[in-house]
Amino acid sequence: MTTDQPRDTRHGVVRVLVGAVAAATLATLVAVLLAATRADAAAVRGALAGGAMAVVVFSLGAFFVNAVARLMPALSLLLALLTYTLQVVVMAAFFVALSRGGALGDTLDRQWLGGTVIAATAAWLVGQVVLTTRLRIPVYELAGQGGER
Repeated sequence: MTTDQPRDTRHGVVRVLVGAVAAATLATLVAVLLAATRADAAAVRGALAGGAMAVVVFSLGAFFVNAVARLMPALSLLLALLTYTLQVVVMAAFFVALSRGGALGDTLDRQWLGGTVIAATAAWLVGQVVLTTRLRIPVYELAGQGGER
């Protein structure tokens, strides 16, 4: 006998976010190790800064979208689009600030910073897509089939 119970997807969403952070962090660590073996200290710092920026920006964005989706599901798509736009603006502002501040060059290697941002972003997206598709959240539930799987 089954009872009609609402699905609780909070733990699955947390698992997806943790998995995406782990994937981006792993990509960052690979970039840092490559920079350490093939380049100088500025490359290592650039890889660390790029990976940290990507992980922080995407984590905060995912946290806010998840929080709003839990409270007001109807606004989650709008907030997701706005969050994506804000993430792009924050990353661009980060690069502009580093460039104007003179940190790019001697302190941080420009190519390693940008390459690590790209690698961490790709790893984040792949991890998030793979883990989200494994959640198997139904698009809708028919009346009378709420608790069955």
